[in-house]
Amino acid sequence: MNKIIKIIFILAGVAFLAYGGYQLIKPESSVDLGIAEFESQNNSNAYVVLGIGLSILLLGLIVNKKEA
Repeated sequence: MNKIIKIIFILAGVAFLAYGGYQLIKPESSVDLGIAEFESQNNSNAYVVLGIGLSILLLGLIVNKKEA
């Protein structure tokens, strides 16, 4: 049972980190004026998702070490 929980935590952590990284690099909106193009990003949610993903990943790596 503990191995299943560990695998779920690790996979969820990696998924959150990947989604947070994607949110960090994709532009939210862009405007093209012909000679110039402007992009806008708001990274506050991306940092929250990255933090949650890192926490879940670390929790998944520590799950078996506490019981040993």
